[in-house]
Amino acid sequence: MAKKVSVDVDGRRLGLSNLDKVLYPEHGTTKGEVIDYYTRIAPVLLPHLADRPLTRKRWPDGVAAGSFFEKNAPRGTPDWVRTVELPSPGSTRGTETVTYVVCEDLPTLVWLANLAVLEMHVPQWRVDGDEARNPDRLVLDLDPGAPANVIECCQVALILAEALADDGLLSYPKTSGSKGMQMYVALDGDAEVDAVHGYARRLAERLEKEHPRLVVSRMEKRLRPGKVLVDWSQNNATKTTVAPYSLRGREQPTVSTPVTWDEVEQAARSNARTRLPLRFDYQDTLARVADDGDLMAPLHNEAHALPGG
Repeated sequence: MAKKVSVDVDGRRLGLSNLDKVLYPEHGTTKGEVIDYYTRIAPVLLPHLADRPLTRKRWPDGVAAGSFFEKNAPRGTPDWVRTVELPSPGSTRGTETVTYVVCEDLPTLVWLANLAVLEMHVPQWRVDGDEARNPDRLVLDLDPGAPANVIECCQVALILAEALADDGLLSYPKTSGSKGMQMYVALDGDAEVDAVHGYARRLAERLEKEHPRLVVSRMEKRLRPGKVLVDWSQNNATKTTVAPYSLRGREQPTVSTPVTWDEVEQAARSNARTRLPLRFDYQDTLARVADDGDLMAPLHNEAHALPGG
């Protein structure tokens, strides 16, 4: 391949470079294939990124080399890329604001992929102009402590889904693309972030009391072996969660992939220990979307009231 090519993406002229650079050495996946994946998955990915300040994780020399998180829009950001300036309380760099990229169209997505952005992380709230709205998502991150794995995560997910349903909240699961899972609930935006954060924490603490051999709600690593951490802190205003359909910077080009509750139930009963269930690479995910569409699409239309909010 040529070192640099010029392409037209929805009317924007982009220069793409080093398309043959291998970003996943164990799998052989190149930057060109990463760009192709993000181009093809864009119709279902972009709605999950829309109006959300984007934190990116980049691997310029591939996943076997170093990576870095990036919040501020980089130098040379095209003027047609949407950005939003937001307060940055407690910044370690001493800056009062961060200028985030907001990825809401295909040219921006391709531009980011060309920068070797593999992972895309977003908060549970959207922006209106330069103002952050109340959360419109509640997220529970299920993180297994070895020897627990995704099987135990599925068992906890089923318990959580029932508890959320008892409170009138419909939840949607996805893999993290790494070891665990996340569960999402669409909120109506009436509850402030502290209320959402508090509800998630109380729910996690209650499940820890009810299922002490399986669930832990506290962050101390010494408490986590063999259990699943229900990480309620993802609902903090400063936290982000990997977006649905984002690649992960692991040895293999796995994806944070929405799954059905039937798949979760089947995995929860699995005895597999060598080939774990619910692990999808980018080719698997593209095939799933071609067959079933976006399993998390209802999040864009639902709006649940937070209990007690």
